Amino acid sequence: MKAKIHPTYFPEAKVVCSCGNTFTTGSTKEHIKADVCHKCHPYYTGEHRFLDTKGRVEKFQIKQKQAKEYKEKTASKKAKTEEQKERETKSLRELLEESK
Repeated sequence: MKAKIHPTYFPEAKVVCSCGNTFTTGSTKEHIKADVCHKCHPYYTGEHRFLDTKGRVEKFQIKQKQAKEYKEKTASKKAKTEEQKERETKSLRELLEESK
C-alpha cells in the first residue's frame, strides 16, 4: 500500500444541523453542517412543513416579477412598432384601397 494517501479520520466529528441539533459521528471532516437531521426531517417527525434553506421560494417570486415586467416592456414596444407602421408613408395604391 502507498503511504499517506488516505485522509485523516476523525472519530469524534461534530455534526451541526440548521435546526440547532448537534451530535457526533466518525468522518473525514472535523465539522459538518447539515440542513436536515433526524430531529427536524418531516419523515421522522411526522410534521408536514417546507424546508427552504436556499431561498428557492424567493428566487421563484423574483423570476415571476421579472417575467411580468418583461412582458409589459415587450407589449409597449410592440404597440410602438405598430404605431410606426401605421404612420409610414403609403403608396398611391394603398391610399386608394383605404378610401374604398
